[in-house]
Amino acid sequence: MRGGHAASGPAPDPNALRRNRKSDASGWRTLPPEGRAGEPPEWPLSEATDREWDLWCELWEKPQGVVWEELGQALEVALFVRTLAEAERPDARVDVKKMVRSYLDSLGLSVAGMLRNRWRIGPAAAAAAEVLPLESPPARRPSARDRLKVVSRGEGA
Repeated sequence: MRGGHAASGPAPDPNALRRNRKSDASGWRTLPPEGRAGEPPEWPLSEATDREWDLWCELWEKPQGVVWEELGQALEVALFVRTLAEAERPDARVDVKKMVRSYLDSLGLSVAGMLRNRWRIGPAAAAAAEVLPLESPPARRPSARDRLKVVSRGEGA
């Protein structure tokens, strides 16, 4: 950990040119574009409001739900849902809205959160043929070395 907290520095890039970093050993996880199948887990908090229940069901259909289920993160997702429902109110406090942003990142619901968790969503079945896989190396840009020319000195020089 550098910079004082876990989220400091740029997020990992699956298309980075340098692929020999120790931190890349764990690799990237591709989540199913169709999302998580099945019913949402049992609500772990006190009785949910209608809005919380709608959010709960909607979130568990997302691709990230597959990983949340594997990691047993129902409580974290429920706390996010409750906080999000509170943040939606017109009189919501700023600190509650900041907590929502933090949950978005930690649960992989934001772009930064997806990158930090090393998750990506696979191409949809219909579009799979048209989308280049993320594993293909990007085109190499010319370096400064490529632009240099060798100049030979003549005999008179």
